[in-house]
Amino acid sequence: MAEPEDFDAFWAETLRAARANASIQKLSPHPTPLQLLETWDVTFGGFGGAPIRAWYTRPAGSEEDLPAVVEFVGYGRGRGLPIERLTWPTAGYAHLLMDARGQGDQYGNGGDTPDPHRGAPGGSRPTTDGILDPHDYYYRRLVTDAVRAVDAARALPGVDPARVAAAGNSQGGGLALAVAGLVPDLFALLTSAPFLCDIERALSMTELAPYGEIRQFLAVHRERHEQVLRTLSYVDGLHFARRAGAPAHFGVGGLDPVCPASTALAAFDAYAGSDKTLHVYPYNGHEGGEALHTLRQLEWLPKLSK
Repeated sequence: MAEPEDFDAFWAETLRAARANASIQKLSPHPTPLQLLETWDVTFGGFGGAPIRAWYTRPAGSEEDLPAVVEFVGYGRGRGLPIERLTWPTAGYAHLLMDARGQGDQYGNGGDTPDPHRGAPGGSRPTTDGILDPHDYYYRRLVTDAVRAVDAARALPGVDPARVAAAGNSQGGGLALAVAGLVPDLFALLTSAPFLCDIERALSMTELAPYGEIRQFLAVHRERHEQVLRTLSYVDGLHFARRAGAPAHFGVGGLDPVCPASTALAAFDAYAGSDKTLHVYPYNGHEGGEALHTLRQLEWLPKLSK
């Protein structure tokens, strides 16, 4: 997929407008039954100033500024409950889990962030909402929210702003990769099975959602093919990868039917940073390396601070 000539200008203006809003709109303690962790309900300004919700969790009683991991959720998920994703805070990191606007109705325990900007011409699912124009497209909004989540994490009490990493799997992995391309001083990237990479190739390879939703839209709106591809070119992970320099840790399932392995490998090959690590699980699908891969992430990230 060809890179738009105005790709950098498009994203520079998008982020400039979003950053005109205050980073943290609300930070409220959120009690849980967990004795070893503390959690806060965070709201920050995302695309268009919309309030984006997140969970901020860190080891209880820790007073030092900690390295932070900003995590993004998979397609159809929301931030869920604050007791769900505890790997990073139990490993000693500050952890910000961003909700996905307008999602949360397919898996997990739901989300808390509506999308007030829906309604542009396109389809009914997030993958096709506003897909006829890059300025209207849902993933312009979600990628912007993800960058703003890193901004918000850096402003949180107890976070070392120089050591903020982006992490995610599937949709979350695609968002983390986009953040790496848009935040030049990101500390690290941890991405697995990234969605929205080498998109035109992915559309030719899988009928499964989320790509399958775009295919279905094009099967009905046959005359919109080039228009849709132009919109998608502004969110393709290959273009973000070419601009990314943070140390990166990739994970890929060799038999992934959802986000085909060749598309993730293309993103790894395009990744501009010289410090990059790849783990391929040849006989696994979209689940990839599961706990083994998480263990490898936990072993890799602390080495960057030494």
